[in-house]
Amino acid sequence: MTPGQILLRFYYEPLSWLRKSGREGGPWAQRFTETNRLEMVDAAGRLGRLPSTSGAPDLTLHLMTGARFWYQTAFCLHSFSRFSGANVGAVLYDDGSIDDECAGRLEQLGARIVIRRAEDLRAKVERSLPVSRFPVLRERWSHYLNLRKIIDVHAGSSGWKLVLDSDMLFFRSPDLLVDWLQGPTMPLHAVDCTESYGYSRPLMEKLAGAPVPPLVNVGLCGLRSDLVDWDRIESWCASLIGAEGTSYFLEQAIVAMMVAGQKTAVAPAGEYITRPERAEVEHPSAVMHHYVDTSKRWYFRRGWRIAMGAEARCGPA
Repeated sequence: MTPGQILLRFYYEPLSWLRKSGREGGPWAQRFTETNRLEMVDAAGRLGRLPSTSGAPDLTLHLMTGARFWYQTAFCLHSFSRFSGANVGAVLYDDGSIDDECAGRLEQLGARIVIRRAEDLRAKVERSLPVSRFPVLRERWSHYLNLRKIIDVHAGSSGWKLVLDSDMLFFRSPDLLVDWLQGPTMPLHAVDCTESYGYSRPLMEKLAGAPVPPLVNVGLCGLRSDLVDWDRIESWCASLIGAEGTSYFLEQAIVAMMVAGQKTAVAPAGEYITRPERAEVEHPSAVMHHYVDTSKRWYFRRGWRIAMGAEARCGPA
């Protein structure tokens, strides 16, 4: 092993693990959280079909999912359906890991579930964004999964679409989203807990040609597919990466640049909460929680039980 590999394996990786364990409450808390996560997986298999009500509006959501996240997708859709009162359908985009068993679990959610499998998405990308014209986007599509929530959903398509992350739960009627879905006229996004674009604001604003709005979070992201300028996004990605390297938050930066200077519908931060604290998870007052980062601990222990009206139980801190 080289000195760099020795440092990585015996210093940086253990240090990273220790820091992660500390953020999640330590080994015993992590074990308890994992037990609750497995209970959530088991419960997701018993959720059954999304309800259908005569006379209720038909709404379609878009989510990327796979073998690791199917149960979160199921709870997200069921909680949205429960509190919106709508007949909810979903187009689910394969992250590359949906096999026949996973597809079967997702199809149990009902007839209004459509799964776009990986091979079909790849063929659509080949047609819509040929590598000869979009080399950077295609490289990122292959190696950066988050960007597929833009590319797989919108490339070669038309009309407005609302994309949700699977690690969300609803606790009251999401009136803003229901109204938007029934008559979208402008892009929609959520508000982040901290600004996370991965690139410097001066560079982003220079490329976008307009002030970039603060705290854009794409856990909720409503865009009109046929208005996405793929040539512009290819140029942006090439310039951002060329100047400041790759970033985990590239997808969020791109959406922030897309809506720069535009009028947008913004999901209020106090009602659509990104990274809720424990007290809010245990006694939710918001419409929605997006369980990023350290809030996943409370998501797996309490959030899913409360959202579906199940008996909640509290464990160690």
